[in-house]
Amino acid sequence: MNTGLRITAFAAGLAAVFGTAYGVGGAVGPVVAEKEPVRHGHEQPAPAGTEEGRAREAAGKASPPGGLQIADQGFALDLRTPRVEAGRAAELRFAIEEEDSGRVVTAYRSEHGKELHLIVASRDLTAYRHLHPVRAADGTWSAPVELPEAGGYRVFADFAPAAKKDGRLTLGADLAVAGEADPEELPDTGRTVAVDGYRVTLRGGLRPGAGSELKLEVAKDGRPVTDLQPYLGAYGHLVALRSGDLAYLHVHPNGEPGDGTTEPGPEISFDVTAPSRGAYRLFLDFRHEGKVRTAAFTVHAGGTDGQPERSAGRTEPAEPSGREPSGHGH
Repeated sequence: MNTGLRITAFAAGLAAVFGTAYGVGGAVGPVVAEKEPVRHGHEQPAPAGTEEGRAREAAGKASPPGGLQIADQGFALDLRTPRVEAGRAAELRFAIEEEDSGRVVTAYRSEHGKELHLIVASRDLTAYRHLHPVRAADGTWSAPVELPEAGGYRVFADFAPAAKKDGRLTLGADLAVAGEADPEELPDTGRTVAVDGYRVTLRGGLRPGAGSELKLEVAKDGRPVTDLQPYLGAYGHLVALRSGDLAYLHVHPNGEPGDGTTEPGPEISFDVTAPSRGAYRLFLDFRHEGKVRTAAFTVHAGGTDGQPERSAGRTEPAEPSGREPSGHGH
């Protein structure tokens, strides 16, 4: 092959590689695109008045899910502990930096009683930790953690830097947990789960591209719990993660302790927007008798493979699986 042909072939190869990379990058980005996707043949977008059309319109207005990027809107998550060992106590260290200057952020706006919320979840969504890191004077955050199983995990930092005048950010980074990994299938929970002597029942469902209300009722020994204690500025804290890419959804509690209308149980209400069809894992943290517990649910937005929307399988109370999903640190 002469020089001219070799250069041409090399350029064509580069174009193919970068074209593939672009496609992969797009697949893990925000679900909602700013522009209508290119359609081929005679396919037409769903009419605005149909259910699919309304979902598409709502999805275009919804906030994109967080946690898919390590840097966004001028801030970056610097995870300084990228690897720990399964079953052993470790310390996670990280910092939030300004992308342009590299300076570590030291000033935050508090929300739900904390400057920053740190979530760690396994890629198969069977392990979950809601940690409460401590910030040093130089802006470095640290939190003790012990993760039960080896494999891939995702670390989420949910915060509002003081320099950002409105809204919050959720940045994500991968964490490797060393050891022999054995990923599990997404747990099939049903509408009621049992945790530490409590039974939590989920009412409501997720709609793709639209907001919906989820209500969770807490009971103990067959009786409704009516004396829940405040946790992070509410009677419950809900984290929702999308299976597959672990997109972190924005969840808002309805009401707060002391507002004159919100009761301390048994029902806790949240507004959630699911950006797409698919399976989601919900983690409810609630506090009672001085201890925080976590109830985990698997739900589906819009069904899967053309099936109608459903909760995951059973309707009978489900005991926690072999892996313990919940955990809290201070």
